[in-house]
Amino acid sequence: MLILLLLIVLTTLLVFAKIHYTKWERLGFESDKAAIPFGSLTKVFRKERPFGLVLSDIYDKCHEKVVGIYLFFNPALLIRDAELARQILTTDFNSFHDRGLYVDEKNDPMSANLFAMEGQSWRSLRMKLTPSFSSGKLKGMFDTVDDVGDKLIRHLSERLKDGKSHTLEIKSILTTYAIDIIGSVIFGLEIDSFSHPDNEFRVLSDRLFNSNKSTVLERVRGLMNFMCPPIARILSRLGAKDPVTYRLRDIVKRTIEFREEKGVVRKDLLQLFIQLRNTGKISDDSDKLWNEVESTAENLKSMSIDMIASNSFLFYIAGSETTAATTSFTIYELAMYPEILKKAQNEVDEVLRKHNLKPEGRLTYEAIQDLKYLDLCVMETTRKYPGLPFLNRKSTQAFKIPDSKLTIEKGTGIIISLLGIHRDPKYFPNPMDYKPERFAEDSQDYSPVAFMPFGEGPRHCIAQRMGVINSKVALAKILANFNIQPMPRKEVEFKFHTAPVLVPVNGLNVGLSKRW
Repeated sequence: MLILLLLIVLTTLLVFAKIHYTKWERLGFESDKAAIPFGSLTKVFRKERPFGLVLSDIYDKCHEKVVGIYLFFNPALLIRDAELARQILTTDFNSFHDRGLYVDEKNDPMSANLFAMEGQSWRSLRMKLTPSFSSGKLKGMFDTVDDVGDKLIRHLSERLKDGKSHTLEIKSILTTYAIDIIGSVIFGLEIDSFSHPDNEFRVLSDRLFNSNKSTVLERVRGLMNFMCPPIARILSRLGAKDPVTYRLRDIVKRTIEFREEKGVVRKDLLQLFIQLRNTGKISDDSDKLWNEVESTAENLKSMSIDMIASNSFLFYIAGSETTAATTSFTIYELAMYPEILKKAQNEVDEVLRKHNLKPEGRLTYEAIQDLKYLDLCVMETTRKYPGLPFLNRKSTQAFKIPDSKLTIEKGTGIIISLLGIHRDPKYFPNPMDYKPERFAEDSQDYSPVAFMPFGEGPRHCIAQRMGVINSKVALAKILANFNIQPMPRKEVEFKFHTAPVLVPVNGLNVGLSKRW
């Protein structure tokens, strides 16, 4: 009798699974073949291929504009058409304004950041934070970024002090640079991880990006944040919260309380958050805002420390990896294209002369803005190696796909493979070639609708310009002070990693030597 009951249960589950994993075929969509119970992510589960590349693989092998996929047991749609993707992100944003991620403002305030928040909560916060990244604010924070850039150059100079060429793993070095910028500009800390690699902030950073140091429950919770928010909510209520984020919150809390008590002011993002917390808004661009400290009673403050900490954490996660990746991938590609390297290095030398700056000295915000060819290099790098290889949305109302009889149901997860689109020869001829000139105004050898490395529409990356400045400062200083040794072309191989970013196998090894 028991065996019969088990057979009935098993048969029922198999029938249910068969129905569940054929949803897209039944609705008329082209579909990636699903494997029970991992859906389209069998290679991710087996740690054979990272999530971003699995999505790109599906993009490459399918043909229709919209393809049904299964993120384990969660049905979603992969967009394979750049125009439709941009339409979802911009003109039809009201039908796709949420990301569909886990967020619980009340019970897990560290989950309530600009990336995950939904609806009116997101709109209100976005409006408040947008002035933080104006040209005037970025210019005011530039000296802090430049200071970290000088520490990077001192570190490289010390490693190359014998005057010979050395092969360095540039990605790890630039990760230190990026983390120190985030620590200084966003968390308001005086840190130098090049000289003191064991400082509290760097140790937490290594813990955050090293999945081997996470418990199984923490990894499952992180996966469910994206795959199945209701399960993430349950796990959070049961106490499965990331300890690193709450330790970073403690750092923010200590720094804010110290500044408010002592009247300390620094030109950084945290200072703008404190202003927003105390006054309900961020001032217009001026030097005056950095020198005034306003405070109010705790019950009247418009932004909690948890809210500041959660968004600081967001900018930390997004900013440190993208800055390090963009800068190191650019250097790696320049080493394989000597003619592009020479053009970029000559531009840096000319701009330094124009602004009366020395290679080993400080840069200025205006000089960085004049590096137009370096802008093209950064664009080409973020095209070939987007910091986040995919974008995600959730349909907030039914949406009929243009020129089709198909409809996207309300509540459906939407995935846009940036890696797939950015490496599609239909949009970018010879996509594996590194060609900064493709973005030049007089050539435009690409489809502008397909280029969206920072997202598009109302939910595009709010700190995009800050990220570009951070990368250009490091690139300009390295090009001004060091020779990058040419090497034969070799495409980067990516290894499996739980983080949704492109992680090179064995890092990025490049030969450097001192110029002067």
